[in-house]
Amino acid sequence: MMTNTKKVCYLAVLTAMYVVLSAFLRFNMIGNIQVDLGYIAFTVALCMFGVYGAIVGVVGCALESLLFSAYGFSIGWAVANVIIGVVCGFVFSKTEKTHWRIVAIVVSVAVGMIVAKTAIECYLYSIPIAVKIPKSIVAFVTDAIVMILGLGFHGIIDRWMYPNRQI
Repeated sequence: MMTNTKKVCYLAVLTAMYVVLSAFLRFNMIGNIQVDLGYIAFTVALCMFGVYGAIVGVVGCALESLLFSAYGFSIGWAVANVIIGVVCGFVFSKTEKTHWRIVAIVVSVAVGMIVAKTAIECYLYSIPIAVKIPKSIVAFVTDAIVMILGLGFHGIIDRWMYPNRQI
């Protein structure tokens, strides 16, 4: 059984990992889009803590954008991470079946990135939707793939934390 203090510490460490991975291990893709490896830490947090893991995605995103982004804080990313965190956190807490977790990732990242983030940024910055949608689709694909890879990292961390647990 994990104490509340231990949970808070794990969430803080995973948030720090999100910031470091997002800020320093990015790979450029098309235009302004990058592969964000911070989503690995986000996925691990969601697997470990369910909906509470959303804290890692939201706080990590806010810290990373405030500290390292030339554009500053992005409400679109924060809202997308809330959607992803709540949906995936709920599903992850209900099942350990990988295929349902992958479905939750794909659906929540699609809604978060393509729908919510696109709508917010098109409204706030007067970006034509025809310009924003292709970039949002690329961001959706890259972030969903990174989160799916994060499921594997959770397995490694879980075996490290609980080496004697019987499956």
